[in-house]
Order: sequence, then C-alpha cells, then structure tokens
Amino acid sequence: MLTAAFPKLENLKCTRFLRAFFRSPYYPFLVAALMAVSELCALEIPVYYIYLLFGILCVFFCEDTLGVLPIACCGYMTFSAKNNPGRFPETTAFADPKVMLALVVMLILAAIVLLGRLVQCILLGRRGAPRLFFGFLVLGAAYMVAGAFSGVYASDTLLYGIVQILSLSFFYFYFYFTVDWEKTDKRYIFIVFTAIAAGLLAEIVGMYFQSGILTAENPHRSMLYTGWGIYNNVGGVMAMCMPAPFYFTLKAKKNGWLFTLLGCLYMLGVILTQSRSAILCGGMVFVAAAVIVLVKTRGKDRVISASLFGVLAAALIVAVILLRSNISSLFTSLFSMDLSDNGRFEIYRNCFAAFREAPVFGMGFYHTPGVVMTNDGVMQHVVFPNTSIDLGFIPPRAHNTILQLLASGGIVALIAYLFHRGQTLFLFFRRPTTEKTVIFLCIAALLLASLLDCHFFNFGPGLLYSCLLISAEGSDRAQAA
Repeated sequence: MLTAAFPKLENLKCTRFLRAFFRSPYYPFLVAALMAVSELCALEIPVYYIYLLFGILCVFFCEDTLGVLPIACCGYMTFSAKNNPGRFPETTAFADPKVMLALVVMLILAAIVLLGRLVQCILLGRRGAPRLFFGFLVLGAAYMVAGAFSGVYASDTLLYGIVQILSLSFFYFYFYFTVDWEKTDKRYIFIVFTAIAAGLLAEIVGMYFQSGILTAENPHRSMLYTGWGIYNNVGGVMAMCMPAPFYFTLKAKKNGWLFTLLGCLYMLGVILTQSRSAILCGGMVFVAAAVIVLVKTRGKDRVISASLFGVLAAALIVAVILLRSNISSLFTSLFSMDLSDNGRFEIYRNCFAAFREAPVFGMGFYHTPGVVMTNDGVMQHVVFPNTSIDLGFIPPRAHNTILQLLASGGIVALIAYLFHRGQTLFLFFRRPTTEKTVIFLCIAALLLASLLDCHFFNFGPGLLYSCLLISAEGSDRAQAA
C-alpha cells in the first residue's frame, strides 16, 4: 500500500524483512501462540494490539495481505474463559469502559486499513469474479429473506442473515482480491491450520485446569469451556484443523511420518474436547485421511504411518475397554450419554413442523425450533412455535444444517445452499490436487459435524471456512513448494 505510493520503500531492508517474515512458516505459529496465550492468560487486549500492529505492517509494506489470513482465522479464538461476559459479568475485563473503548478503536483502525487495501487492489487489479461468487450471492439472499410472508419476519432476521453470510464469505472475497496467489506457497494454508491446531490443543488442555474439572467430585463436560465457545465449539474447530498435518505427510520428501504422528495427536485433542459430534465426524475424516496416507505414501513413511494408526486405534480400544473405570471420572458425562440424542430428535421434529407451516421461505431464524445457550452455559430448548423467550442476537440453532435451512428459510434456503455446495464440490473435484483434497477433508469435518451440531451457523467456523475455500481456489495458481 505504502510501497505503491513511495516506490523507494521497496529497496529498504526492513521492507524485505517484513515481507519474508509474513510469508515465513514461523509467522502463523506465532499468531496461533498469541491466540493461546490470550485465551489461557486473559491477555486479549495486549494480543489485539500485536495483531493490529501485524496487520498494519502487512497491509502497508507487503506485496499482498497474506499475513492477515492467520489473524483472520485465529482472532475469534482469543477470548478467554476468565473474561467471558456471560459467565463472569462482574469480573470480565470487557466490563471496563476503557477496555471497550480500546477495543472499538482497534476495530475501527483495522477496518479502515483493511478496507483501504481492498479498494486499492480492486481499483488496480484486473481480476474477474471469484468462482463461488454466485453461490454466496444466492445463499446470502436466501438468508436475508428467511421467514418472508410467514407473518413473523423481522429486521432481526435480515441483520442475522447479513452477519451470517459475511462470516462465511467476507474473507473469501477479501483474500481473493488482496492476495497474490501466484506467489503464494501451496503449503501456506496447511501451515496455518497446523499452527491453529497446536494453539487449540493448548487451549483444550487449559480447559481441564482452569475449569476445576480435574478436582471436581462430579466432573461434567459442561465444565469444559473457553471464552469463545464450549466443548462442542472447540471440538468442531479442532476437527477442522486435524487433517492439515497429513498434507505434509503426503508431500514430505523424507520423515513424513512425523506429521502423521502430529495428526494422531490432534485427533486425541478432538477426543479430549468430549464433543460427541466432533469425535464421530472428526473420526470419520481421520479414517479417510489415514486411507489416503496409506495409499499415497511409500516405503518407510507408509510403514511407520500404518504403525502409528494401529497404535492409536489399539490405545483407544484399551482405554475404552480396560481402563474405562480409571478414566471415567473425567469422561463420566460422555460415557453416560451413550447413544442419547440429547433432545435433538425433538428439535428435528419441531423443525419439520415449522417447515410445513411455511415451506417456501420458512419461519425465519428467530421463530425456528432449536437450542439457545444461557449465560451459565446451559442449553435451553426452544420448541415451535414458542416465541416468548428473549433470545438476544443469536437465534436458536437446530443442530442440523439441512433442518435449520428448511425451518428457517424453507425450500428457497435449501436450494440456495445446495447451489453453493455444488459450486464448492465442483471447485474441489475439477482438476483435483493434493491441496484440494486435504482442504476438502478440513471442510468435510465442519459439514459433517454440522449435521449434528450448529457449527455452520456459528460465526467463528465460517471465518475458517472462507479462508479454506479461497485457499483451495488460489491453489490452482499458487506456486509449488
């Protein structure tokens, strides 16, 4: 940005250093480490200052905004349990007006800098429309008209629809126009997601210490939470990141099995979240990744990877069968639920009833059966057509993407979603590559888990989703390692 106005800056050592730093494999790990420190130590504001500094330096001095991508992925996972306003309204730092003022100022500065660079890139660029443009356009329109002609349509649905589609698509469009994918290392997105998973693993371990679950007489998985989400949210994101190391198993020239070991460790991290949907769906993706690794690798990497998969499977079987009595104190709530639907079937029936009431445009997001989260982290069911509960901004979620779409937006929303999904599948399976395959596994973990949970309608996972999609599209032009 500045180098375009002042070409002499191009030759400065500090400019070359910054450009190398933001494209190095170490930078994403630094961003992820700051994410974990922020969440574990309640240091949000200092970390946000550092993120803002990184963003400004990247936008002003770098050839593109690739250095913003790790921050875009990690930013929302920085909120600490100690500063969660819902759980600790009296002691949270965000109750301090000075802290909130600092946060607002940082957000405004970040928006000005980022949007300024976007405008510059659009005006100077010669790029056409992104491949997924029409899919996102149609899906966003369907979100915003959800509940139309149902008699209960309100401005809340319009606002939520806008925020929801922006969470899924904003960074897809932003990095499409502001990143030079022809100069981007194909490995970059996998480095980012491997780093995020490492930071998340630290947060998962931290959940067991800061919640007191290790010393509780009757521990329950509801005691596992961060400032940005409960165990289900953390498990869903961890499952999304888990396939990333397997890319390096497939691409490494030697010792690729080390990344298989890392992938197995990340799968254990998913299990530690005690989220059944994340364990089930993440496990399915893990098995798919294992099959790909065993088929594509050769020699020592294949033998050691197969051994690692076998050891992990044997260890889990032993833990469940032989050591269940020893570990059940920590996993009591998980074991005791067995195949319980935890109220989901009732929600699904009510969602279908809402769809029958308004089959074309649905009942809108705020008149849809689902689950809302109270301030103390307790899930409260909302049944159709109950509209008496004060929901705040986050509406009830159905814990199933398809039924959520049908109940909230009717057949129009479902068709729009299927059109978007068709475009993404065409992106992945037209000229398939290793990069697209692993990115597909990351997204598959999100989509599968969203059939049992509400990840696709949470804002945070959408940010990762958008970054994965644009990386898949950009990989066709990105440079080889």
